[in-house]
Amino acid sequence: MTVANSLASLGNNLTQRLHSLHQRALSVAPALSRVAFALYDNKTDLLKTYIHSTHQGHALTHYQFKLSDSPSLSKIAESAEPRLIENIQETLSNKATHSQWLLEQGYRSSYTVPLYNRGEFIGVLFFDADQCDVFDLQLQKELLLISNLIAMALALEFDAIRSITASTEVANEFIHLRDFETGAHLERMALYTQLIANQLAEKYQLTDEYIERVYRAAPLHDIGKIGIPDSILLKPGKLDQQEWQNMQSHVEKGEHIAERILHSLCLNDCINSKLIINVIGQHHEFLDGSGYPRQLSGDEISLEARMVTVADIFDALTSSRPYKHAWSLQDAFDELYRMVELGKIDINCVDALAAQQQQILSIIKQHQD
Repeated sequence: MTVANSLASLGNNLTQRLHSLHQRALSVAPALSRVAFALYDNKTDLLKTYIHSTHQGHALTHYQFKLSDSPSLSKIAESAEPRLIENIQETLSNKATHSQWLLEQGYRSSYTVPLYNRGEFIGVLFFDADQCDVFDLQLQKELLLISNLIAMALALEFDAIRSITASTEVANEFIHLRDFETGAHLERMALYTQLIANQLAEKYQLTDEYIERVYRAAPLHDIGKIGIPDSILLKPGKLDQQEWQNMQSHVEKGEHIAERILHSLCLNDCINSKLIINVIGQHHEFLDGSGYPRQLSGDEISLEARMVTVADIFDALTSSRPYKHAWSLQDAFDELYRMVELGKIDINCVDALAAQQQQILSIIKQHQD
């Protein structure tokens, strides 16, 4: 049995796998109230809630903070050594929001394990118990085994996107395709997608795991453009009918690229793979059925694709191009709401983005072309 199949036996997504592993751990440690993984983003230094299995207390979700603001967790990440706290009440201060939350839940002891993928720090796994002095040496060994399984599951998920990205970058260099989308554009639209998803989290009961997956998949939306000739991709004027049909083919080319890579990783049946294909294959579909390549409409279009579509259009409008100036935020949102009225894009996604204009301005400032 492969690692992928072994992990899949625990559940279809990381949250289910964590629940399964938590249940197994309870047989040897009944006081183990919570297991949670916080994901690290080295581009922003943010440690973000990602997946959890919480049997006691209120789950901490949709929360993030800079790792550098936590000396104790920074030390764990740098040393690669787990941290044992045998009495939380006597050890932690309540100054930080997450420390205050931990104290409020009534947890008494904790064991914290840093996780790595290919030598790169990817986050922290927290084990919290409702009793003091729970984590003896035998239990620590058991929890390190669980930590290794979670690390492998995370590696499989992240390597899928990493492999697709790396493959398209190599292809780009090999065929000498000029840069059709700047890294700044991809980063901005991914961050806009994340803003939308976070704003819609309560409405659609979106988990941190789902939001992170969409954020990571968003930059892959146009990977099929590596198969479009420069003469079409970079043409300054209007495309003729045949050229436009060729341009539209980038969606199916992108799906084909992603599917082949996912198949080679034995990940073509996992939930994350479906989300990636939805983002690539549906980001040019419109709710009224006027999009391409399949003229999907309404609920046939996934939520992740709807969010990416709005983020992508918004960034195109607010970015400078050789043929146009950057639009103001007001003009860009006027255009998005015009498209809503025409029945093309999701009003909830547009409202979610429009509600966060200060964050948008910050993203534009930090990620300029």
